[in-house]
Amino acid sequence: MTMFQPIGAASDRVIATLVAGLEIEFGRGAGEALAQRFLEAEKSDFLWDARVSERWLGGYQAQDEEGFELDRVAIIGRLDGCWFVAVSIVDGDGNAQGLTGRRSFRSERRAREAFAATH
Repeated sequence: MTMFQPIGAASDRVIATLVAGLEIEFGRGAGEALAQRFLEAEKSDFLWDARVSERWLGGYQAQDEEGFELDRVAIIGRLDGCWFVAVSIVDGDGNAQGLTGRRSFRSERRAREAFAATH
């Protein structure tokens, strides 16, 4: 039997699981704060994995990485209950390498409008 879920529900569950695991390890109340620090440190990866749509914007010239071809990719998704639009720097293997910007939205409609206008 195959089960489908919207990516937003899955990403919200990932956050809840992260918080629960950190509370087991570091005690009740510490999980939420530690989860936010972990998310901030790995922001580009979490956002890339939580995307529901992407659009190629063009190449990206890295300042210190010669020989690597990187791309700018607009992404939209939902993480921790909030919609976001971001511009991700992605390598040729499809792995997020960083962000050049991110905005959060309360509604999917506003996020989609911002995604359409991202260049």
